[in-house]
Amino acid sequence: MQDVDVMIIGQGPAGLSAAIYTARAGMHTLVLGCAPKVAGDYDIDNYFGFPETISGRDLIERGTRQAQRFGAEVLCDRVLSIHQEEKDFFHIRTEQAEYRARAVILSTGVARVRPGIENLSEYEGKGVSYCVSCDGFFFRQKAVMVLGEGNFAANQALELLHYTPDVRICTQGKDVNMGEEFQGKLQQAGIPVIQNKIARLEGADGLAAVRYVDGTQDTVDGLFIAMGQAGTSDFAISLGLVMRKQFIEVDDHQLTNIPGLFAAGDCVGRFLQISVAVGEGALAARAAIEHVKSVRPK
Repeated sequence: MQDVDVMIIGQGPAGLSAAIYTARAGMHTLVLGCAPKVAGDYDIDNYFGFPETISGRDLIERGTRQAQRFGAEVLCDRVLSIHQEEKDFFHIRTEQAEYRARAVILSTGVARVRPGIENLSEYEGKGVSYCVSCDGFFFRQKAVMVLGEGNFAANQALELLHYTPDVRICTQGKDVNMGEEFQGKLQQAGIPVIQNKIARLEGADGLAAVRYVDGTQDTVDGLFIAMGQAGTSDFAISLGLVMRKQFIEVDDHQLTNIPGLFAAGDCVGRFLQISVAVGEGALAARAAIEHVKSVRPK
């Protein structure tokens, strides 16, 4: 397991801006994530300092090179979970490794893949959960299902084995998009992967079954949503962050309600512009630098 001073999750403008400041301040900085949505063929005409149009891809590439020039490490690796540890560390598990960080900056955007189940909201808190570490305890020795097609879902299913041996995955009709290592772990653990699509949930006093589009059903007590990649809402729920609807609540220094955990960019829900994200990244970096200095052994 590798220790870092500052872990930045998200390679968009906010994350790269934060990395420039933390790395330049001598902090061991690691930026995780893969190409953000802005790093496409978007034409940007209103960013300060560029009288000519610049593409989103070019802007992100320039920001990445600048962060790396100051010593930041930038990796294409997806984060699966973040947990707070004692002794001023956060534990981060990714698809490829595990890390400990003294400070974390979330710059993950706001996207969440919705599963398309017609009555899902009726069972949220009544069998439907978005957080294994929060709610897995309540499903000890019960039948549970994870909804998702990727490594995030596989990791959640494997974590559920700490509470119950009766675990399944449903891809919601999507193709399996899990790495070979995770598929091997699922097979070894005896966790089946179902490529059917759930149409609706059933149960009088809480979740009792899932009904598929073909009319068949499975008996389940708990359904954990883990579609696509882990994102802002998933991390917020598992960490106990204060939210403002789908956005993370932060103070004037981009600090969340958890010491050492900061957020910047679209995930905090201010003016959703690149220039604002860059500024928020700088503010989060400055606060993260001070936090690391206060907890790092002298």
